[in-house]
Amino acid sequence: MSAHSAPGPPDAAGRPGAPLYRPPARASVDARLLESVRESVMSDAGPVTPSRVAAAVQASGRLLGTAGALAAVEGISAELNGLGPLQALVRDPSVTDIFVNGPGAVWLDRGDGLERAPVAFSGEQQVRALAARLVAAGGRRLDDGSPCIDIRLDGGFRVHAVLPPISTAGTLLSIRIRRERVFSMDELRRNGMFGVRVQAVLERMLERRLSFLISGATGSGKTTLLATLLGLCAPGERLVLIEDAAELNPVHPHVVSLEARHGNLEGGGVVDLGELVRQSLRMRPDRLVVGSAGVPKYGNCSLP
Repeated sequence: MSAHSAPGPPDAAGRPGAPLYRPPARASVDARLLESVRESVMSDAGPVTPSRVAAAVQASGRLLGTAGALAAVEGISAELNGLGPLQALVRDPSVTDIFVNGPGAVWLDRGDGLERAPVAFSGEQQVRALAARLVAAGGRRLDDGSPCIDIRLDGGFRVHAVLPPISTAGTLLSIRIRRERVFSMDELRRNGMFGVRVQAVLERMLERRLSFLISGATGSGKTTLLATLLGLCAPGERLVLIEDAAELNPVHPHVVSLEARHGNLEGGGVVDLGELVRQSLRMRPDRLVVGSAGVPKYGNCSLP
């Protein structure tokens, strides 16, 4: 068990459950210090970097000590340019999904089902502010006119946010984290995704360039499996990937990725999957891959 985990709830037989991830302890950010640093950093154009935050913390005149100053810089950077209280959870490489159901109801998934995360927001206002900032970073707007937004952010985050009154429990956040690692077929088999016979069928399916469809519920492993299968394609094949939100990262030397675009703040500039398919046919794909996250039942399909 790691230094940042604790036993989970016991199972039906009374045995200890899987350890719950606990992020390293971090001093809470003083609201007045946060606002002071925010005003200082935002007064100048440019990205919010740790060095600028550190300079603003030092300029505030607060006597925090070395450890306190480092904790303040980390916490304020997360509030201004990261995932706020959720930032520490991302450091666990096994976390693939984070769900915020309310200020005191944060859940995560590390591949073994949902677990309660030992972090909390100060209140509904902090959750909504984080949701609005993340959506704005993706070039969209979250407000009463657009209360449900799904976006992809740099760094491999896919964020879905819902505002009240659509959500009856306050602002909801769902964050999916794209991990760069791609598994081999043998690794997927050893972890129980399929057996030896199914592995052989899948590999022959790629060899013979058959069309196929991968379907399943959200989080069932569709994208993981498809990324692995695409890595089996011959190196000389040109793969064109079309997705609602770019998540596939196959290990292959010739990949072209296209991503659908939602409307801008004025509602213009939409490029949907149908238009991308039409454009891709002019790009001479050896394999055309279409992934629609909007309809999980038809998760991803590959067409030679």
